[in-house]
Amino acid sequence: MGLLTDPSVGHSALTSIFVRHHNRFCLLMYAISVVLFCMLAHYSLSSQTYFSENALLPGLVKGQLNDNTGSSYRDHFRELNAEAQHYETETPHAYLISKFKNLRLETYSHNFTLNYPLKKNTKYTGRNVYGILRAPRSASIESIVLSVPYRAPSSVFPSTLPGLAVLFQIAQFFRQQIYWAKDIIFLVTEHEQLGMQAWLEAYHGTSCGSPGVLNSGKLSGRAGAIQAAINLEIHSDKIDHIDIKLSGLNGQLPNLDLVNLAHRLCNKESVRHTFNNVDGGAIGRSKLNSYYTNLSTMMSMVMTQATGVPDGNHGLFHRFGIEAITLEGYEKEGRGIYSSVFQVGRVIEGMFRSLNNLLERFHQSFFFYLLPSTDRYVSIGLYMPCLVLLVGSLFLKAFSTWIKHSSEHKSGGSSAKATIHEHSNVGMVSVIILGSHVVGLMLLPNLAPAYFTHFWNHIPTHRALLLGYGSVSITMVFFLPIIMKKCLNSFKSSNWVLLHVICLLELGIGLLCVSMHNFSLGYLTALVYVLPAVCTKSSHNNLIVKLLWLLVHPVCSLFWITAYITYTAYPELPIVDFLTKVLEASGQWMVLSTVDNMIYGNWAFSVGVLLLLPVWTSFWCLMFLPTNVSQKLKTK
Repeated sequence: MGLLTDPSVGHSALTSIFVRHHNRFCLLMYAISVVLFCMLAHYSLSSQTYFSENALLPGLVKGQLNDNTGSSYRDHFRELNAEAQHYETETPHAYLISKFKNLRLETYSHNFTLNYPLKKNTKYTGRNVYGILRAPRSASIESIVLSVPYRAPSSVFPSTLPGLAVLFQIAQFFRQQIYWAKDIIFLVTEHEQLGMQAWLEAYHGTSCGSPGVLNSGKLSGRAGAIQAAINLEIHSDKIDHIDIKLSGLNGQLPNLDLVNLAHRLCNKESVRHTFNNVDGGAIGRSKLNSYYTNLSTMMSMVMTQATGVPDGNHGLFHRFGIEAITLEGYEKEGRGIYSSVFQVGRVIEGMFRSLNNLLERFHQSFFFYLLPSTDRYVSIGLYMPCLVLLVGSLFLKAFSTWIKHSSEHKSGGSSAKATIHEHSNVGMVSVIILGSHVVGLMLLPNLAPAYFTHFWNHIPTHRALLLGYGSVSITMVFFLPIIMKKCLNSFKSSNWVLLHVICLLELGIGLLCVSMHNFSLGYLTALVYVLPAVCTKSSHNNLIVKLLWLLVHPVCSLFWITAYITYTAYPELPIVDFLTKVLEASGQWMVLSTVDNMIYGNWAFSVGVLLLLPVWTSFWCLMFLPTNVSQKLKTK
């Protein structure tokens, strides 16, 4: 507070320059941030990946899984196909249990129940099956997980039966080896990420979502503390490439050593590997094409990470301190070179043998990074300045606004120390700030969605949420300006400045806090909200600034994002069908965000209603507050 109340602040030459030209400096910092972020994809600003953990010893031994076990894979795959025909919409639990027992594994099943939070008396049940291979060379202190999500023939997602056959083959091969120092858990989950979340909660004896939503049940058998996990999603026995997925819940990432291990072993076994379905090899590409490819790959990672939604079952392990990735094998279409399941099996064998060598948890390499390609990374020390520039422009705007206001009152005959006491009504400002946050609290997933779905119970859930949040947003947009003008005619310019400074500081500090855990979400949010925030002036905000704030309303932002994705997927739709599809998809996004928050603890929705919506509401009130003191100062 000394910086804001000291009368000597604001009189130095450098400070005067910043205060006088702060709008230009803010826009310059915004532009530099965008340019610097785009430059991160360039070869000179990214670094070659390397191993920090020497104990991994990747590729030190030759893989022993070979074509001689091919009949085993074909037998497993044929049995799975035959069994799946009898269970079009269900999981063949009895077959999986008997299969694990035939492989001489400790076999258990795990039951869980989901109480659907947006519709009363609606329950979904599921059952996971897992087998444990006990380490012959140590006690059950540590373990590694190999998981596959089971997908019935009626599933809309690609089949994972080839990946499940690979799991059986690897389990049979691992059972014959004597060098394992860690337990190995072979896990088959039901209902995609829901089954994995329930199993992890039961394994660690905790609950991550809202109480009473996901009943994770109890496990009959456990292994040691899980050190790492590999999730398999192989869709064919002829594999075009392996895509390595990283993004986890709330933007968490696995240790970079585990990612490098997968890429290195894919190279060793001559398996084509990609990140976000983009090959990292630059052979035959020009420098310009390589840069554009790296930039698009890095941006796709940022977009995926910003949602906070895992792009595979691996993403649910990260919150428990377990490093995990997903290996997704895409089917080879047409003729050409392809990778066999035996090559992929040797990659998995090599990864497990390297993980078996670990004496401690992953800790030496990076946990915060961006990947422009499969073999290059951008560290946190290079990409964080991009966000700091955006947030710094907010702080500069707040500092300059306060100093400029203090100087005006001092020249008008008031002391700078008395500014906040004599010319500000802190109570009115507090009502606006606290009121905006109370509205955000009322819209949390645990409160508002239940009332919306109960009030509009005759329409689908996604339409009820869209109608509910849309009604609240429209009410705020149209009625807040009327309330501001009718009830606050005596609102002084010092109140306006105080409210403006608080809004700027809250937005800046909130973005910094979000980016500490999920840089992508923080940076993309800053790109959207910093520009209208620094363009807001102390008086006479023009129609363009008001329209800009209207366009970046959280609900409007969701609509624009959905419209872009819909247009990319369905460019041929007529305008009426297009708008209908966008509205339907926006409602479904609200439902998914709400459910993810209550089941998995995804806080992207909470950031929207607890940070973005209150800040937007405060700024929107700011746009229509009358300021009548400026005219008096000019008269004096």
